[in-house]
Amino acid sequence: MPGKAVTRTQTGVRLESSLLKVLKALAEYTDLSLGDLLEGIVLHAFEGKAPFSPETQRVIAQLKSVYGCDLSASDSHKLTED
Repeated sequence: MPGKAVTRTQTGVRLESSLLKVLKALAEYTDLSLGDLLEGIVLHAFEGKAPFSPETQRVIAQLKSVYGCDLSASDSHKLTED
């Protein structure tokens, strides 16, 4: 069954560097584009659903360690730039 047809827009989003590295690595791990990964995360969040399985969460924890990302949900909306 084919998916829904959508129109996508190129965007220039600024993200914290280590978080972006984790997201790119996770996209590679899940064989998705970064855009597809982000769309999935957002669509799950909009419905109050967890976007990742426990196994994927373990992979995320490993990737965060590899890329030195020590951010958590409690840091959201509180980050400042150097």
